[in-house]
Amino acid sequence: MARFLFAATPAAGHVNPAHPLVRALADHGHRVRFTTGRAYEDGVVRAGAEFVPLPASLDHSLRPIDEILPERARYSGVKQFLFDLEHLFIAPVADQVRHLRSLLAEEPADVLVADTALLAAALVRELGGPPVATFGITALAFPSVDAAPFGLGLPPASGLLGRTRNRLLNTFVRTTMFAPSARLLDAQRRAVGLPPRNRTAVEIGTPPDRFLQLSPSGFEYPRSDLPSWVRFVGHPDPLPPADRARPAWWDEVTASGRPVLVVTQGTVATDPAQLLSPALAGLAAEDVLVVAVTGGADPSVLEPVPANARVERYVPFGELFRHASAVVTNGGFGTVQLAIAHGLPLVVAGKSEDKAEVSARVAWSGVGVDLRTQTPSEAQIRTGVRRVLAEPGFAAAARRLRDESDGAHAAERAATELLTLANATAHRGEGGAGPQRCDPAPRPESRSGLVAPARRRPGGTGTSGSVSPADAS
Repeated sequence: MARFLFAATPAAGHVNPAHPLVRALADHGHRVRFTTGRAYEDGVVRAGAEFVPLPASLDHSLRPIDEILPERARYSGVKQFLFDLEHLFIAPVADQVRHLRSLLAEEPADVLVADTALLAAALVRELGGPPVATFGITALAFPSVDAAPFGLGLPPASGLLGRTRNRLLNTFVRTTMFAPSARLLDAQRRAVGLPPRNRTAVEIGTPPDRFLQLSPSGFEYPRSDLPSWVRFVGHPDPLPPADRARPAWWDEVTASGRPVLVVTQGTVATDPAQLLSPALAGLAAEDVLVVAVTGGADPSVLEPVPANARVERYVPFGELFRHASAVVTNGGFGTVQLAIAHGLPLVVAGKSEDKAEVSARVAWSGVGVDLRTQTPSEAQIRTGVRRVLAEPGFAAAARRLRDESDGAHAAERAATELLTLANATAHRGEGGAGPQRCDPAPRPESRSGLVAPARRRPGGTGTSGSVSPADAS
């Protein structure tokens, strides 16, 4: 039996993607503890882990972020992204390190598994902790010679001119936009006894032993300098919801003779005026069935509801997407990946948090239309929906990435990578219970598969599907 400690930022988009990984490990008899916010205890336990709450000072899961940090509402776009970076992801790092080290002192783990934004995991490793695996819950953020800086939402550019653009932009952004994050991170490092590194929050100071990107490689920009520790394992199928009750109008979805459109703003940027309201109004005269999901807000905020629309707080997306024809979203990574996993084309309109980057990849990969705004008009949404329904290339691209992602086996592939690290820990004598096994899931035949050479340029070193222990860093 191997032992794993999972740690996730207390937000749904950071916690929920780990559930299938936990279930895959638990089903093979391995021990999993999971520390995150109390709002996510039930889901963690259902996945098969022992829940360990974050200290109250680190847990912002029980109240809306804008209530905890009211000044956040003053910002939008890149400025809000930088605000979140400072206050939500960097400020708690030292306390997160102390919390994780205390848990490891109580019970050692063979591998520490953390979401992309939990920056404390790398510091725990530097302080003598176990191997670290990161699970990627957004687009790849670390710099590349083949990509513009994260946060600008620019498509990739290669060749001499493209790389010159990337180099200049990366240098400019590092010394301006992200410069404060390096100073703030160094302060957190000093607080736990580590020397400064002068690395920004999107740079890799101490590389993880594995970076498990929860998407198909075809969704991500090609990188000739993709690190060897990156694995594209695909987007795991989500676990069935605890409450499988369907809304009273569910038969309209399953028996609809017209396209079913899902409109959602996720659980973070939920102001209905930004997307839900204009989508309902813009699609009111279309021959479609619109299912609008508020993500928690009372459906009455969208009244009056057009005759061709149904509104709910929550609907099980796994079931709903099986009957959908397209998805309209503000670009949340999880929703986008779930739509791709069902072969559905997308219309995206998002600029907050990481959404500009996710939306740009939707357009680049061909799976949908990026409206390039946080507040689309009714006409923009209507035109985007008409395009993805009428032009078959969008759905075809989504189906190609669906086959590449192979969500039914993605969690097993991730578990195999984690057990490779656990075995390496045991062989090095760092603890653990000896070599462990999780048989790798079969890989589908597809246009590009999940193997990185299909997403690399000559001279690159990255891999994305191998589970060879020799690839461990």
